[in-house]
Amino acid sequence: MKKNGWILLLFLVLGLLAGALVSRWLESVPGISFLTKKIQTTWSPAVDLYAFSFDLTITLQISLLSIIGVVVALWLYRKM
Repeated sequence: MKKNGWILLLFLVLGLLAGALVSRWLESVPGISFLTKKIQTTWSPAVDLYAFSFDLTITLQISLLSIIGVVVALWLYRKM
């Protein structure tokens, strides 16, 4: 398989989603709360040009398990 930037981006997004999913599953386990604690950041650009208005909100919630998922995805991509 040929490596390119789109495949890397796909691997990173899938790793982030897998880490977030595992983090959500393990939220109720009290001993590993440091892995599942989320840091939330929000970005909301808005444009009002009289003729039309544009408003977008992007929220990113990162946990340590999400970062671990990205690292594993990057490792798998390099092994490919």
